[in-house]
Amino acid sequence: MSERFDGMVKVPKDPAARLLADANVLLKTPLEAPASAPADVVLGELVEKEAWIDILMLLGVILPPRERVWWACLAARDYIGPKSERDPAALSAAEAWVFKPTDENREAARQSLDHAYVDDETVHCAMCVLYSDGTLGPGDLAKFPAPAGASETSAFAMNMVALGELSDKFEAHTQVLIDRAVDIARGGNGQMKNDDSLEKGEA
Repeated sequence: MSERFDGMVKVPKDPAARLLADANVLLKTPLEAPASAPADVVLGELVEKEAWIDILMLLGVILPPRERVWWACLAARDYIGPKSERDPAALSAAEAWVFKPTDENREAARQSLDHAYVDDETVHCAMCVLYSDGTLGPGDLAKFPAPAGASETSAFAMNMVALGELSDKFEAHTQVLIDRAVDIARGGNGQMKNDDSLEKGEA
């Protein structure tokens, strides 16, 4: 089996099937792995079947909240570019939460959604923050559960947006997104050697 998904120390040890069920996510690819199979085994099978979209979906599910948001933010940076004064507020707020995951920064991410332009796809990053702990937000909103898989799906959606924006190199960039998530899951910052699309930084 490929070693591509070895060493993902930040990924829960629960079976991938359970993590997917908790997030209310159903993969489209029929799996031969048993229901007890961990994420790395399922990911390996999906690679053999070239089920790249399902791989991205599963990665969004298995990454812990903070790492998941960072993965989404990096995808946004792929087409937004390095930090600047013109950055969408939703992206800036999400990045701020990654570096300092406080309720105050989570509230800022929530407020950024209220003022985002209708065509601002980086709202997926802010939504990933907002629902990161499985509730509707900080403060009084914490009393109410978020839709199952809301944060996970937002991270996946942000990565799909990046692929759409970089459609001229869709296949190659799909592999970048996958390897980036694996690096983050191993404790890295998601910055790949051949990934020069963003400003260097660590989550």
